[in-house]
Amino acid sequence: MPNSARNPFKKPAAWTDSATLLVDVATGRKPADLVIRNGRWVNVHSGEIISGTDLAIVAGRFAYCGPDASHAIGENTKVVDAGGRYLVPGLCDAHMHVESGMVTVTEFCRAVIPHGTTSMFIDPHEIANVLGLDGVRLMHDEALAMPVSVHVQMPSCVPSAPGLENAGAALTVADVEEAMTWENIIGLGEVMNFPGVAANDPVMAGEIAATVRAGKTIGGHYASPDLGLPFHGYVAGGPEDDHEGTRAEDAIARVRQGMKAMLRLGSAWYDVAAQIKAVTEQGIDPRNFILCTDDSHSGTLVNDGHMDRVVRHAIAQGLKPVTAIQMATINTAQHFRLEREIGSIAPGRLADFLIVSNLAELVIDEVFARGVRLAKGGRLEIDIPAYDYPARAKNTVKLGKKLAAADFDIAAPHGANEVRVRVIGVIENQAPTRALEADLGVEDGVVAMDRRNDVCQIALVERHRGTGGVVNGFVSGFGYMQDCAMASTVAHDSHHIIVVGTNKQDMALAANRLGEVGGGVVLVSKGKELALVEMPIAGLMSDERAETVAAKAEKLVEAMRAMGCSLNNAYMQHSLLALVVIPELRISDVGIIDVTTFKKVDLFV
Repeated sequence: MPNSARNPFKKPAAWTDSATLLVDVATGRKPADLVIRNGRWVNVHSGEIISGTDLAIVAGRFAYCGPDASHAIGENTKVVDAGGRYLVPGLCDAHMHVESGMVTVTEFCRAVIPHGTTSMFIDPHEIANVLGLDGVRLMHDEALAMPVSVHVQMPSCVPSAPGLENAGAALTVADVEEAMTWENIIGLGEVMNFPGVAANDPVMAGEIAATVRAGKTIGGHYASPDLGLPFHGYVAGGPEDDHEGTRAEDAIARVRQGMKAMLRLGSAWYDVAAQIKAVTEQGIDPRNFILCTDDSHSGTLVNDGHMDRVVRHAIAQGLKPVTAIQMATINTAQHFRLEREIGSIAPGRLADFLIVSNLAELVIDEVFARGVRLAKGGRLEIDIPAYDYPARAKNTVKLGKKLAAADFDIAAPHGANEVRVRVIGVIENQAPTRALEADLGVEDGVVAMDRRNDVCQIALVERHRGTGGVVNGFVSGFGYMQDCAMASTVAHDSHHIIVVGTNKQDMALAANRLGEVGGGVVLVSKGKELALVEMPIAGLMSDERAETVAAKAEKLVEAMRAMGCSLNNAYMQHSLLALVVIPELRISDVGIIDVTTFKKVDLFV
């Protein structure tokens, strides 16, 4: 049976098609489907909290928001007493990648709805790097089947840095133009090739122009601390937001140039605290600040939360609760030109709202979307049918050969007893890396690791075309003290296999294991498999329930700690080591990449 035939959720009729009904309910000529009584209305338009508010809802939309909705109560109207609790708009995640949750769109929604997320803006450029436009379409169609709003941004940079990496697919200007005609495409995904935009690259310019013609939003990604002419060229090129800032001056610069500053708190990116000082200490207008997660893995979603976690964190940094909520609701809706659809409790909008008992701590008691209660007390009350991905979306890991320990040998220059090498330096809780250097010994003509000084090996194994190619390098920051190796087919953005290890036999075993299971992440020590999260869909997503994936992910985290790694969310750090659009040093199937100059560099200094 096709997925669409099993979809029990249907988006409410457009405001224009239901306006007469809304007017009738608002004026008392017809009854509402649902009335919420005696709430404290968190009004994100006026910035007020209005006590004694009733809400009347019909056909999935708010019809009346005011002091007394008794006129809208009929014989079959369901009435809920809020008991003086807060009525908060459903939360919006302005920028995120479902694939980073290790699960499908369906399972992501199951995990985050109880946390109050009712709208998401997803950029599926991970699956696009593996399956191309077909992968984007698969996630686009799955998103339409959800009981909440899941808007899709068309990936802009596949591959993210042409010439510096080779992905499993490539997207063109023509692909972007086609996608802009799809029902659920909200705009262009983060434009990561910021040097290309500043240099008037014809592909970047063409994609941005196609998005402008479609009247949709252009997502940004300026991952450089340089706020000089390259930044100004990038802004002039068209991107309308950016989530890559890490400093208050980054947020201020973006807002002053007319962009939206997106502040992210994901599983491993902690960029809110520093940037929110632009508002709390320097008085910058908060209406152009937006909260998002970017990347959250399943363990964070199930155990810690989603946008509710981000809003609580923002409040803890000194924001007023209403201001933090605005940054996760109306600011997002306005940015994506959806202010009359989502982002607030107001007539005509989709009836997405939360009943909250403690506003400062954002304690969410009940979650409604489109006028239907979906969760209560942190538990999902509905069933969302599984979405079946076709066979062509699986079996995407092609190694070309069985890898051996020798594939990870790094030959030293002839006659050398010691070499100086470039080392990728991991920065905890941030996406950028450091370009480090280290002096390493040579044993039998092969460069040795230095576990005592936390320098182990990293390798990128080609997995899309079965070339058998392996690029080797060095990384520091994981703190592994035991013989071990971790391998992952999640390797942003081209998604080859990244292997980090202190033992080459384990590195080979880990990579081969992912070939056997069709992708995922695995940790091996002394020939023994300590943890495995299978991700057969494009090597990026599991087809299991979010709770199951979260439990496997937690086992992985525990195993990494046992090996000596104490980094917060080290798996997320691992998965970004091939992201050749964020400085300073990365690895790709082309070689070691200096992302400050966007050039391949030699491993040896």
